[in-house]
Amino acid sequence: MMTDSETKPIPTGRMPIGAKPRPQKQGLLKFPGLIAISLYMLLVAAYTVVNVVKHDAELLFLLLPVFFIAGALGLLKMLRWAWALSLAAVALFAGFFLWLFSVQHTFQYLAQGLLNLVLFLYLVRTDVRENLR
Repeated sequence: MMTDSETKPIPTGRMPIGAKPRPQKQGLLKFPGLIAISLYMLLVAAYTVVNVVKHDAELLFLLLPVFFIAGALGLLKMLRWAWALSLAAVALFAGFFLWLFSVQHTFQYLAQGLLNLVLFLYLVRTDVRENLR
């Protein structure tokens, strides 16, 4: 019989010795919405700092950007406490902006309220909560 020198071994379902299994996408790249929410939180922090510097808001409001930045950076590391902080922030923002829309009837407040509501609904998804540390 003639043997072919380029015969391939029959796969048995086992990993070769020394080979490492490929890790599944369990990290941040699996959830691009978390990156977008983190960028949104950083944008809100910057906007708040600018308003305090321009004297449109009280000096006490400088505490909020600290929490926004901490929540954004923690969310990028997929930490559970940062998820809770970001969830509370977008829920309160959604309620606040929708209340402002009901009082002032300005379309901008409606758009911001609905955006925050969408971010809230993304954060409460089961697969997002299960992958946090």
